[in-house]
Amino acid sequence: MILGFTIVQVVIAVAAGLLAVVLGLAGRKPSDLTLAGAAIVELLLVAQVVVAIVAPFAGNEPSGNPYEFWAYLISALFIPLGAVIWSFVDRGRWSTVVVGVGNLAIAVMLYRMEIIWSVQGM
Repeated sequence: MILGFTIVQVVIAVAAGLLAVVLGLAGRKPSDLTLAGAAIVELLLVAQVVVAIVAPFAGNEPSGNPYEFWAYLISALFIPLGAVIWSFVDRGRWSTVVVGVGNLAIAVMLYRMEIIWSVQGM
């Protein structure tokens, strides 16, 4: 993982998550604004997959358990997708909150993936 890219991902995930949670608690139903945040987070996760594949070939190997890292990353790919599907099925305000909580969960998972990649010893 690249630290700068991870920081950008975490900031975007937190911003999108807080926005969706606040709008959902204010009674707003899912909209392009809240779902765009989840889409951006998902696109950044796909980019992270590419980075995680290429990085070891460039000499940036994980210091922690690579299986744990990949388990986090693959799991993280499904969270925004599941939250968006939920928001299409249930068009209520709580589905907007679910999208926001999903984005916040991604921020925590990205932080943990960075720790696994660059801090932990095997």
